[in-house]
Amino acid sequence: MRILVLGSGAREHALILALRSEDADHAIFAAPGNAGIAADAHLVALDPSDPVAVTEFAGTESIGLVIVGPEAPLIAGVADALRTRGIPVFGPGKAAAQLEGSKAFAKRVIDAAGVPTGRAIRAHTLAEVADALDELGAPHVVKADGLAAGKGVLVTDDRAAALAHAETYLTGAPVLVEEFLSGPEVSLFFLSDGDSVLPLSPAQDYKRLRDGDAGPNTGGMGAYSPLPWLSERFGGEEEFVDLVTRDIARPVIRQLDEEGTPFIGLLYAGLILTDEGVKVIEFNARFGDPETQVVLPRLVDPLSELLLAAASGHLEDRPRPAFAEATAVTVVLASEGYPEAPVTGRTLSGLEEAGAVDGVHLAHAATVRDGAYLVASGGRVLSVVGLGTTFHEARTRAYDAIGRIGLEGAQYRTDIADRVLET
Repeated sequence: MRILVLGSGAREHALILALRSEDADHAIFAAPGNAGIAADAHLVALDPSDPVAVTEFAGTESIGLVIVGPEAPLIAGVADALRTRGIPVFGPGKAAAQLEGSKAFAKRVIDAAGVPTGRAIRAHTLAEVADALDELGAPHVVKADGLAAGKGVLVTDDRAAALAHAETYLTGAPVLVEEFLSGPEVSLFFLSDGDSVLPLSPAQDYKRLRDGDAGPNTGGMGAYSPLPWLSERFGGEEEFVDLVTRDIARPVIRQLDEEGTPFIGLLYAGLILTDEGVKVIEFNARFGDPETQVVLPRLVDPLSELLLAAASGHLEDRPRPAFAEATAVTVVLASEGYPEAPVTGRTLSGLEEAGAVDGVHLAHAATVRDGAYLVASGGRVLSVVGLGTTFHEARTRAYDAIGRIGLEGAQYRTDIADRVLET
């Protein structure tokens, strides 16, 4: 198959590596990609959020499947343009992508579908924010309504900080003040063809910058999969996945279909396990980063076949995807100053040594080539992925590898997957 992957991060590299692992000679293109992706795909210099450029390239190159990685091209309507041309694309249209593009839209759909979630108040002014904060109480949860690169959410006991965060995003758009929900968080991906849904294996990610969930919120500093501790409450991963599929994923997909905005692509359910049951924190309209890096290496079924079935409306013909019993841990290497003001342009070293560690591979997020060297070009630079038969083995491999990488001022957490070390 001739496949075009849109995006330039570690998520897109993970997708490409999963496609490369198949027993098939795919021709894979990445737009725009990065220096690490260049070793596994043909880089294309085009704007992934430009519907005309993407559609023209896909048509000219006889692309058989387009996979949209990040959210921005979805919000820009790239999937709509491709479908108009009859090109199979894995990613929702602009209207359905509002499930991620607008927190207010998502809350309305969640409520209409009868899906359990926390209470939310939409505020258009700072005075309305203040009233909502007082009504819902602390800890305060304030969310930007639109896309904010993983930095639009603040959870704090500090009312003044909550107001300041809201003021930052009250620029012609509302914010949401939400009820604080307590419990462990889980990320669960669903493939959808607009009607049917198939679940993948759950993962848990780490949003805060520093160990012990300290520091500012980020786009994600690490993740692991599977989640053996789900058996303590649900009897096992399969039982948990069945519950979420029945009570959350299917009702939302059905609701969007009934509204005339069928969701074709990856439904990312951000969940929290409260004392009252499983509730939705948020939905995203694409693969999560860094969870993709630990879910896809465990996938047994060919990824290309699953995504093409979803894009073509034939998921009902396929069984639930199977996953290996292997464990996966990923640790994100970030630049100095991330997330507020990452320092870029610094040289990376030791990547070959890190990638040579048994059971380890690297998914590049923000790297560019400068002559014979690779340099960091963004905040989250790359994901180090360790696989093993136990979490101890996978985690040891990941940290062994990341310790071999040189980057001045580098940051990474040292407690990823601590919770499951005994398994």
